[in-house]
Amino acid sequence: VQLQASGGGLVQAGGSLRLSCAASGSIFSVKRMGWYRQTPGKQRELVADITSGSSTNYAISVKGRFTISRDNAKNTVYLQMNSLKPEDTAVYYCNLEMGVLSRYYWGRGTQVTVSS
Repeated sequence: VQLQASGGGLVQAGGSLRLSCAASGSIFSVKRMGWYRQTPGKQRELVADITSGSSTNYAISVKGRFTISRDNAKNTVYLQMNSLKPEDTAVYYCNLEMGVLSRYYWGRGTQVTVSS
């Protein structure tokens, strides 16, 4: 299983970015896809996730600004990030949970930098 994330970059505060993450390989029984982020010296934190039934969950810090969505047919998850703040600067990782044993898979990460 491979997760390929794209869409990161440099944006000014107040701007928008859209991240995409496509899963490939032996994909089956996907339960949840999500986005996490990490800054140097800090633990990786959940940004948002979405179940196969499209139930969503957001970190309090991004609620109302970020929207997660998924295309089940393409095994792809998206993160629309609006009203970006400098504190959103991080490496963003996509995550996939699937199978009876709920195995987790991670993408390589994409850098998001928000300038003030």
